[in-house]
Amino acid sequence: MHICFLTNEYPRHGIAHGGIGSFLKVFCPALVRSGHKVSVINGTTGPREIIQIEGVTIIYTPFSRTKGLGWYLNNRAVDREIEILNKETPIDILEGSEMSFSFVTKRKNIVYLIRLHGGHNFFAEGEKREVSKWKSFQEKRSFKKADCFIGVSDYVVKHTSKFLPLGSKPVQVIKNPINLTVFEENGFDKIDPYNLVFAGTIVEKKGIRQLCEAIPKVLSKFPQVKLNVYGRDWKDSKGNSYLKKLMGTIPDKVKPQIVFHGPVNQQQLPEVFRTAHVCVFPSHVETLGLVALEAMATGRAVIYTKEGPGPEVIEDGVSGWLCDPFNPEDIADKIIEVLSDEKEMKRRALEGLKKVKTEFDIETILADNIIFYLKMIKSNK
Repeated sequence: MHICFLTNEYPRHGIAHGGIGSFLKVFCPALVRSGHKVSVINGTTGPREIIQIEGVTIIYTPFSRTKGLGWYLNNRAVDREIEILNKETPIDILEGSEMSFSFVTKRKNIVYLIRLHGGHNFFAEGEKREVSKWKSFQEKRSFKKADCFIGVSDYVVKHTSKFLPLGSKPVQVIKNPINLTVFEENGFDKIDPYNLVFAGTIVEKKGIRQLCEAIPKVLSKFPQVKLNVYGRDWKDSKGNSYLKKLMGTIPDKVKPQIVFHGPVNQQQLPEVFRTAHVCVFPSHVETLGLVALEAMATGRAVIYTKEGPGPEVIEDGVSGWLCDPFNPEDIADKIIEVLSDEKEMKRRALEGLKKVKTEFDIETILADNIIFYLKMIKSNK
């Protein structure tokens, strides 16, 4: 098969990327190793360039910065790349996220597949903010061109379908894989006692404010606690820093116990988790939550959100802890519970590790994707 992915965030050294980039970095090379041709059309602000990384062909397509017309010019550029690529080596599967197909040409003999990572409508609902008519229009247009869908969780499929009807088109839930060669099991002897770790963008929807508000109660029980925060600052459309706003809400006596380290890359993240006593991710809204799974893969205790797909990731009381991400008291109680019972902390951490190894291994998930791809190609002929 020849599978082509449309994205703007295929990981490249020195350039930040999000969850889709992390998924593609694991998934695309695995497809190549299994004997398939993989191409990626990736928007860039730099010049056009074609490179190979781990057997994956990445076509960097220059994007326009022209105000008002940028969206049109950029989609034309992507469409041209698809046309060139399809003539050279016919594409079997064209995969993108929710808006990817809005303005690309629908071509015969290519299966258009949308992987539901969480689009505009999904996050607007989750964050209780206004839906952009323009972005919603693009998603609806893109969905009409899709032949089939893969959702990264049951939750993202159910909630996306509330706003964007999937109709009778094939839909399958296939969760994202974890790179178990990068996120390896660590012994409990590597733990730095009372080290709390948060990794993610410093923004309201990740629950970092509520986590910081939980720290005073935790400190009253365990004064040795330190919260280490790893992630980039989020800035609004006016350039206002969320981190600066957050720092203004943290009591002076608590500030020494909360350290903001800035962003880390995928190679540094396993080391961050290695020394954690417990990893805490009280997200308000997620499509799946790779960071929680990555922490579990290192053999660490994880407190995750009870909202959205949280119960799909962690079985509360078995493979970790689920918290109310809007309630600092509950977050604090869960942290105290972990720190108070070493035996239970280790038991759930090991159960979480077992869950990741059995349910999120790349080989298992790769096979599920290939079966679905082949089925869709066959039905498209």
